[in-house]
Amino acid sequence: MINLDNKKHYIFFIGETLPKPAAHLVQSTNAANGAANLGYSTVLVYPEKKIKLHNLINLIHPFQPRTTPEELIKYYNLQDKLKVSPVPMPWPIDKIRHKLADSNTITCKYYLPLHILPTTKLVHSRNWNFIKAAIKNGVPAIYEHHHHEDKQFESEIVNNPLLQITVTVADTIRESIIKNGMPAEKAIKLHNGFNRLFMQRQPEKAAEWRKKLLQKYAYLVVYAGALQQFKGIDMLVEVAKQMPDVHFVCAGGNSNEVAYYQELSTEKQVFNISFLGYILHHELASLLQAADVLVHPHCAGKAATFTSPLKLFDYFASGTPIVATEIPSLIEFKHSKAIAAWCEPDNPVKFAESLQRVLETHPHKVEGYADSVEFVQQFSWENRAAKILSYVDQSLLPGFVT
Repeated sequence: MINLDNKKHYIFFIGETLPKPAAHLVQSTNAANGAANLGYSTVLVYPEKKIKLHNLINLIHPFQPRTTPEELIKYYNLQDKLKVSPVPMPWPIDKIRHKLADSNTITCKYYLPLHILPTTKLVHSRNWNFIKAAIKNGVPAIYEHHHHEDKQFESEIVNNPLLQITVTVADTIRESIIKNGMPAEKAIKLHNGFNRLFMQRQPEKAAEWRKKLLQKYAYLVVYAGALQQFKGIDMLVEVAKQMPDVHFVCAGGNSNEVAYYQELSTEKQVFNISFLGYILHHELASLLQAADVLVHPHCAGKAATFTSPLKLFDYFASGTPIVATEIPSLIEFKHSKAIAAWCEPDNPVKFAESLQRVLETHPHKVEGYADSVEFVQQFSWENRAAKILSYVDQSLLPGFVT
């Protein structure tokens, strides 16, 4: 018999080992961090695949909420209120292709009902299998769905009163999940948030970045995010070729993506663009503040209708002027003073013109531009968590940390 008085935790589940450099992991970890900062007893659960011999006891007692390790704190800009509970996945889990050797199956069929649920009040995840397992075991759930999928939702799950709300980040995705069977009253569109560390001024660290990156250039332009063609990186290489007095710096991407774009820029004889790879978030904030301009060069196409402007809010918080492309997922910010210039997508000439104009009209400010900083206040992860939980029945809300 489960003691209902012990059911207090707000469980965020990620089906991947942490830490790794991916936007959806930044989003999920920061969403959990925002809920924890509101005071809820929040635990981030994820698979742990490097099991040491002296930790085999964890297989018997796998759910052990603990202080977030320093590695995750630095990697994702987390605070100390969030707890974590990595659940052990010994060999051969995920090493052979079989449903019974899949980490998601182990979590949903074993760890969740036997070890996690006894003290869980509410779950929150982008993993649909985890959401289904929670509801089938009688636990209320919040589902996050951020991409188009041509797959019908199971009616017995979406119509179950335990499914409190489904959250997405674009109107087009909300429309598609409703088309795929999600009740309209259970689907909301809500933007991602910004991490408060990006708002804290770091003038000394920003000055170090400028000294390091502006040795032979007049201006510093920074892009932060994934290194993929549809994100506009190929176009950014073309823009850099037109502006030899500007140092373009890209923060993000894995080693293969960095190598690809380094080779591409060399082939095109563009030597004023650098690819730094993934920058830990506690270092990225000062890099954004060091820039003269931040760029959001996204291409047109299907991805432009749903891409989550995750980095855009961190851009805002830095107080640095922004040049952005006019894509559907950003268009609602068109009339905001927080973005210095807009440009049509897939046009490197026009983008370079817009960028040059902003560089001339917006001199670098150590303190940042107030319009941007003030505008972003509404988009904190804590505000986002509070809005989501406002859709949850009050009797189902998780407990507070005392």
